[in-house]
Amino acid sequence: MRAAWYEACGPARDVLQLGEMPTPSAGPGEVRVRLHASGINPYDVKVREGLRQKMAFPRIVPHCDGAGEIDAIGDGVPEARLGERVWVFNAQWQRAQGTAAEWIVLPQALAVPLPENTSFMEGACLGIPAMTAHRAVFSDGLVTGSTILVTGGAGGVGFYAIQLAKWGGARVIATISSDAKAKIATAAGADHVINYRTENVVERLAALTDGWGADRIVDVDFGANLKTSGRVLKENGVIATYASMGDPEPKLPFYPLMFGNVNLRLVAVFAIPYGARLKAIADITRCCQEGILKHRTKGFPLDRIVEAQEAVESGQEVDRVILEIA
Repeated sequence: MRAAWYEACGPARDVLQLGEMPTPSAGPGEVRVRLHASGINPYDVKVREGLRQKMAFPRIVPHCDGAGEIDAIGDGVPEARLGERVWVFNAQWQRAQGTAAEWIVLPQALAVPLPENTSFMEGACLGIPAMTAHRAVFSDGLVTGSTILVTGGAGGVGFYAIQLAKWGGARVIATISSDAKAKIATAAGADHVINYRTENVVERLAALTDGWGADRIVDVDFGANLKTSGRVLKENGVIATYASMGDPEPKLPFYPLMFGNVNLRLVAVFAIPYGARLKAIADITRCCQEGILKHRTKGFPLDRIVEAQEAVESGQEVDRVILEIA
């Protein structure tokens, strides 16, 4: 099978290779998926750069998310799954082979039925971005009638967090950094957007909430936003955060957070509790079936994986970058 891989961490142009590998076979409890799309996340490029961990395997086929069709099954897997359209997640988490290949074998629980009205490219968006968003929005219960602040509302997770929060009955305020990103967040369903480069977030959010603030924050950069978050969150509020690139080791203002009874929720989609995972899958599937979720995708062929990863790495690409695998 054709696949992309790397055998050392480093820049995409230096380490990514494209070639032939043996086609895998499904073992007990596993399915083999003929992949049509491979989603690229910031996590994937950080692993390749060596920012998240050292090489855990001699050779790594990158990317955690993807979509395709089950074409082989192992012992213990129902025959009815053969031919099933699926989206896959956590594919390269603690495993050597991810989705940047024509085939992948993985535990059947990581291959989720893909609604017929959802394309393979769209299905490749449902792993890290949509499941992280779901966990961040709903980790502390229902959001009906609440106000949720989504920082980075035009980002991969933020875009889905806005949609899921609106679906859950919340009022959503999103921060963005440009007029173009304001349009993306608004299209996702944000009730209000705040340009943090040109507006005072604390003052604007206070005005929008009559001084009450947000019930929950879905946060793209915990350390960088911490001072602001503490000033715009209601008592007993939740900060659900999935990244802290601006300040990876922030100093916590303990007593202000304590006296506000602030709840910190650190979200890593790879390790969310089993029940929360099942709930996320059920809700995301329902939203797809009902045509509620919107997607923004930009496709690259497999042989342009270097360019595709560099687009994600630049931080300038607002669409979800997908490898299209024939």
